[in-house]
Order: sequence, then structure tokens, then C-alpha cells
Amino acid sequence: MIAESSAGETWQAYENFKYARVVPEYPKQQVKLVDLNEEARFERIALLDADLHPVPVRLAARLLDPEAFVICSCMLKTHNTVIASMSIKNMVLGAPLHQAPNETPRWNEKRKYHVGLRQTHYNMALTVQKMQPNWGATLIDGFEGMEGNGPNSGTPVASRIAIASPDYIAADRVGAEVMGLDPEWLGYLKYCGQLGLGQYDLTKIDVVGAPIASVQRPYQMHQDVQRELMWQGPMTELPFNLGWTTPLSEYPPA
Repeated sequence: MIAESSAGETWQAYENFKYARVVPEYPKQQVKLVDLNEEARFERIALLDADLHPVPVRLAARLLDPEAFVICSCMLKTHNTVIASMSIKNMVLGAPLHQAPNETPRWNEKRKYHVGLRQTHYNMALTVQKMQPNWGATLIDGFEGMEGNGPNSGTPVASRIAIASPDYIAADRVGAEVMGLDPEWLGYLKYCGQLGLGQYDLTKIDVVGAPIASVQRPYQMHQDVQRELMWQGPMTELPFNLGWTTPLSEYPPA
């Protein structure tokens, strides 16, 4: 099955990119095109909203099916919020649903990820925790990437490579090197490594094929990259603390 929960109209995307032609070309494989928004089957997880309150989000149930072998197909792209988009970004933001065709009122769960730089990285890692057990393999199509003001308004990059792995985190870690990125910039990727969801340490990744240095091509970053990197610094407004943050000696005797 080829499944998608497009941010727009999935069937229009299938038509625009000639996906429908795949079905008759491979009759033995019995290929099916699926619009996950139209299918409207989901499971819920809780993310953080702009006020750091938990908010439920509906993820496509088919991508969480323990019987499924999920293959990610994506490309190398710069991004206007999380620096770069590869396997993790593609799968995590492909899972949230929006209303089915002709359904009212209109709603879109993908918007719940765009609630602040810190929350976006955290919410992506939280979603990976839910999805990662069903991830089978990823293929990053780097034949032609995108640099500059990605993910929609960048310019082509002729990288002429492909990256494949059963470990999405390892694949994206190598992808970051290929794009000439500091991996510390990719908060969601770093968090996934810290949570043990895949291999983030490049020295522990067995790269088969061309050495990374021989195919590395530094990508031009998004024009807002310095603002995107503000997730790394301290919060400018910290809430007051209660509880054990106050030394016991300052409490009145019981």
C-alpha cells in the first residue's frame, strides 16, 4: 500500500505526481493507494500546546499497526522550523490527520505541531516514541535535494545520492552530515538518540558505500535559521517554581 495523509488533498497529489500509473504497472503486487485522511482511522497521543498544556492529536492508525512494515520515502530538504527535513520529519508530520473530504467542521492535527520551537522538537520526539516500533526501513532520495527556504520554496541541489537504513535516526544522522549540518541543531533528532530510539552516534553507524566526506555538499540554510536555532537557548520567560525548589530551612516549623 502507498499511504499518505497529505496536508492538502491526497488524491489530487496522487494524480499530480502520476502515482495512479503505478497500480496497473505492477499487477502482481496488487498496489493500493490510500488516503489516510479519508480512511479516518486513528489513535490518539498527547502533545504539548503553546501554553505547555497537553492536547490530544489523532495519528493515522495504519501507521501504528503492529502488523505493518512501514517504509518511509523522503528527500533531503532544509526546513523553516526544524532546520532540516528527512525521514523523521517526513513520517512524524505525515501521521497527523485532517478532516476527510467534504467533512465539516474543518480541522487539521498537523497544526498542533507548529506551536513553538521547543514544543515542535519535543512533540516530534514524542511522536517517534509512538511510531518507531513499526518502522521497517527508510529511503532518503538525495538525487536532488532542496536548500535555502525549504521545505516548499527552496532551490534544487544535485546531491546524486541515496541513503537507506532500517534505523531512521541513523539515516537522518548521516543525512545531516551529507548536508553539512551540525547535528546538534536538529533537536528532534538529538532527542530521539537520547531516548534510545535509534543510533545518533556517528562513530557507531556502519556506513556502507561511498565515504560521507566524498559526497558531502553543504546546503544553504533557510533565511530564518538563526531564529530556528533559538530552541537551544534558555527560555526568556520562566514560570515560578513551587515545591521542593525552596530549601526546607525556609519553611515555617510544622
